[in-house]
Amino acid sequence: LAKPVYHPGFIKKVKKVLEIVCHNCSKVRFNRIWNICKKKTRCENEVKEQKPDDGEYGLNMKQAPVNHGGCGNIQPRVRHKALQLIAKYEAQGEDGVKKKEEPPITPEMAHNILRRISDDDLRDMGLNLEYARPEWMIVTVLPVPPPPVRPSISMDGTGQGLRNEDDLTYKLGDIIRANSNVKQAIREGSPAHIAQDFEQLLQYHVAT
Repeated sequence: LAKPVYHPGFIKKVKKVLEIVCHNCSKVRFNRIWNICKKKTRCENEVKEQKPDDGEYGLNMKQAPVNHGGCGNIQPRVRHKALQLIAKYEAQGEDGVKKKEEPPITPEMAHNILRRISDDDLRDMGLNLEYARPEWMIVTVLPVPPPPVRPSISMDGTGQGLRNEDDLTYKLGDIIRANSNVKQAIREGSPAHIAQDFEQLLQYHVAT
């Protein structure tokens, strides 16, 4: 395929994975229960020093600083809408006013995020490195069933007259045409909104 597309059977699983990893560095965001950590919206990277303990043995003593190892990127809330995933977050404009933005998470973006997750994080998430990598839930290559799986059908029942192709063959034709349009749009440098329309059409035909 010219561009990755979401698999309708795995899009909810992709959403779950995107909710627990950083969209910039692909590190796992939370090591605790979701209910405790769901209000965290930043992949923390700064070193925080805790206030000194004023107890009997803690006067003027500071604990060692904790480095979270993150990248500092703002993390969006992921929402599922039909065959799309949408990122919701607040961005601060030039005038200092926070504005809510809801850009789509394209399958290509999701694929790049998922394939950068480290092997250790995948094991912690309970995924099998050999058989269940998360980026495989995004469709990048579409296998084509052979003709015996989608045989043509005789219109008059005799096998001598007109023949009609199987519905699966027609759908494969739609996918090929939509994929060609996406390739052409990329090759010709078409405007972003036109290329996006072709990608959405390809997503629709693959899903249906």
